[in-house]
Amino acid sequence: MTPGPKNLITDVPGLLVGNAQDDALKSGTTVLTSDSPFMASVHVMGGAPGTRETDLLAADKSVDRVDALVLSGGSAFGLDACAGVSDALYARRRGFPVGRAVVPIVPGAILFDLLNGGDKDWDDNPYRVLGRRAFETASDQFDLGSSGAGTGALTAMHKGGLGSASLVLDNGVTVGALVAANPLGSVTTPGDRHFWAAPFEIDREFGGWGTDPATGLGRQVISRKAQVMHPAEPDKTNTTIAIVATDAALTKSQCQRVAVAAHDGISRAIVPAHTPGDGDLVFGVSTGAREIRSTGPDLGMIGHAASICLARAIARAVYLAAPAEGDLLPCWSQQDGAATTDTGPV
Repeated sequence: MTPGPKNLITDVPGLLVGNAQDDALKSGTTVLTSDSPFMASVHVMGGAPGTRETDLLAADKSVDRVDALVLSGGSAFGLDACAGVSDALYARRRGFPVGRAVVPIVPGAILFDLLNGGDKDWDDNPYRVLGRRAFETASDQFDLGSSGAGTGALTAMHKGGLGSASLVLDNGVTVGALVAANPLGSVTTPGDRHFWAAPFEIDREFGGWGTDPATGLGRQVISRKAQVMHPAEPDKTNTTIAIVATDAALTKSQCQRVAVAAHDGISRAIVPAHTPGDGDLVFGVSTGAREIRSTGPDLGMIGHAASICLARAIARAVYLAAPAEGDLLPCWSQQDGAATTDTGPV
């Protein structure tokens, strides 16, 4: 397996991603869409999810394809981004046909970034506008780090962000991941330099520092975020939300199995993960362009690749986060010795 040419989820042919953010708000929205509806399902492993229309993605529900998926900041307010995307789709007469009516299908998930230092004193909910703007700018190229839904994200120790990664399997199937990382846990080991996801890094895509040589890791859970945001209730300000996608032709239930497997990527990249205070959620997507065996090794390998892509995407989100005025936490790149060269860390 090797990364696709862009090392983005849009290496899956046909998928497009758009970002919109408000830097004063310190929040934003990311939309994944395509020129035609795609198969989707979802799996939730966090204890505090915030979602829209995810019940529709269960295998026994009648609608099996969606027009777009939304990842957004803003907590419950951010779910309004889905309405903005629906407005844009409706203007194009895209959606689920019911007689003469057309109903866009736009599930979404949110993360909590309301206490990150941005100006949240709005009169009108800004997320509907951000959702529509993100959809209308969707393309196969998009920014990572402090962009879109990752604009105001924070991990335990550093700014979080938006990340993506891809792999092309030996059989030609492409798998990609897109994530907004705002977890309760840390993305780096104690000392802040080494990423938990380091064993899965490819071509120094998040600095090339390698694995932490220390042993006995994970027994201490320290959080700068808890200290500066909500010391009394640190489990109320989190969540990692993600999409994994493939061009392999999968059923809705198979998309869910890939989403389940992809959660391993969260636990490989974030410690601790899937806590009661995280709303950790993964959407699984298939564009259906490439036929595979319906069960067995192909499906299992797609899930495995999705987990690796998601772990790498989480590390890339933090690695690429950029400093901004009013930040509560430092970026990974701001610490001493974080700079790298073409030949490795310096």
